[in-house]
Amino acid sequence: MINFNRLNNKKINLINVDYKFNNCFEKISSKSNDYIKDSFEIALQIIHQNKLSKFINGPISKKYFLKGKTLGITEYLAKKTKKNNKVAMLIFNKKLSVSPLTTHLPLKDVHKHISKQKIYTHVKLITDFYKKKFKNNPKIAITGLNPHCESNFINCEEDLIIIPAIKNLKLNNFKVEGPFPADTIFIKEHLKKFDVIIGMYHDQVLAPMKTLFGFDAINITLGLPFVRISPDHGPNSSMLGKNLSDPKSLVQALKFLDK
Repeated sequence: MINFNRLNNKKINLINVDYKFNNCFEKISSKSNDYIKDSFEIALQIIHQNKLSKFINGPISKKYFLKGKTLGITEYLAKKTKKNNKVAMLIFNKKLSVSPLTTHLPLKDVHKHISKQKIYTHVKLITDFYKKKFKNNPKIAITGLNPHCESNFINCEEDLIIIPAIKNLKLNNFKVEGPFPADTIFIKEHLKKFDVIIGMYHDQVLAPMKTLFGFDAINITLGLPFVRISPDHGPNSSMLGKNLSDPKSLVQALKFLDK
């Protein structure tokens, strides 16, 4: 293990990770996989050796780096830190945050990964984060899975899983309400009532979130031994080298680290 104990907190410390490239804006490919892996390994060593509490990474192509072995960087870091199934993705904005219960799953598989325990763990992670970071017990809305939360068929997820989970959370003094239909939870009257909206799958809450705030939000992984932050978007290969990308999310991520 490399010794990074002598890092100087009063200046920017640059650590060289070898990567051979022809130009700064090469097409995204698996060529950078070793570079990304080594960068993560070094960062995790530094965090462990120096007992640091904050971590930031830029956008990474899951298609090339993870190759389907892990759903996303959230799960990749959870595996690296032995926190499997105990993390949550929070897309944070000070006015409203959202959190998908499942992340980068095909829609046909989402219902298989929803459980009462997962909802409970998710709410607890978010509540603990808000209490620690903002001294605030957050008001959380939880969506249903099916259109309009309708329960007109047998074995509806709302009846079997989501409603019982919400009842249990309320008994344990968590500030949760729901389930709400996803097509109306984001109207203005509802947004004033809640700090966080938990959805059952990724685009159920991220699509309206980005419609409301654009790139003025950051991705925070809750449940790791440190707070991991990244911009709320992936790499956009169509914009490489064009100087057209919106840096707002990266700026917000850096500002959040400084708090």
